[in-house]
Amino acid sequence: MLEHPKTVSAKIAVQGIDEAASSGAQAIDRAATLLLLVGRAGASGARLSDVVAQCSLSKPTVRRMLLALVRAGLLDQDLESRRYYLGPEIYVLGTLASARFGIHSVSLRSLIRLSQETGDTAFLSVPRDVYSICVHREEGPYPIRVHALHAGDRHPLGIGAGSLALLAALPDKEIDEILAANADVLAEKYPACPPAALRRFVRDTRARGYALNPGMVLPDSWAIGVAIPGSDGRPVGAISIAATETRLTEARQRELVPLLKREAAWIEARLREADGTGKPPKGNARHAHR
Repeated sequence: MLEHPKTVSAKIAVQGIDEAASSGAQAIDRAATLLLLVGRAGASGARLSDVVAQCSLSKPTVRRMLLALVRAGLLDQDLESRRYYLGPEIYVLGTLASARFGIHSVSLRSLIRLSQETGDTAFLSVPRDVYSICVHREEGPYPIRVHALHAGDRHPLGIGAGSLALLAALPDKEIDEILAANADVLAEKYPACPPAALRRFVRDTRARGYALNPGMVLPDSWAIGVAIPGSDGRPVGAISIAATETRLTEARQRELVPLLKREAAWIEARLREADGTGKPPKGNARHAHR
């Protein structure tokens, strides 16, 4: 059985399904109800029989709708236990909806300053499992803009400047695990960036002090980025600046990196004030966990 009790609100929502004005609205009502029921199951996940027991829909209908939600990325299904869990796209939507709190709101001033001072586009990315998600895109006044990354876009860790900065800030053992987990998607969608190349990019990032994306996704879309450490030293986000190749020469990178590091430090300080940790940790977590 589910670890949470059946709620009156869930029953009412299901009972009201047949009162929908049209079949389209009815389908939306049903999908929303199933998402709520799976979400309320928490970390233990929900079995098909658990979901069916909490609604007035037939088992075939519930199965069909759950699988449709899995295909959309709104739910995940464990292949062994067959239990359903909230999917990656729910996380993305939740991250995008969190603009009023957390690292997103804290970073907005920095992103605006970066875009205005540089004229280029500034980004905030956050880690999610083995992926990096772009949470915010702030465009600067320079008329020529790059369009390789938008809010809500998700790439394997290491693909893109902010994403690479996040990967390079992790312990080596964890990097190996992430690259192994992403091997198939890298081969299919990013053939120019196999695990061996990303390991080399990580070494270069650590030696350079910032991440460089030399057109990984689009040839003329370059970017530089730095990670933002959390209270435990692990990266909680990354900020980056993207521009055309001609605007990100080595000389200009040297001009922009101090601005990125200044804003990363400002964001880190605000986050520490918010969670009450105050001072940064001693040493560097990446080296400490090797």
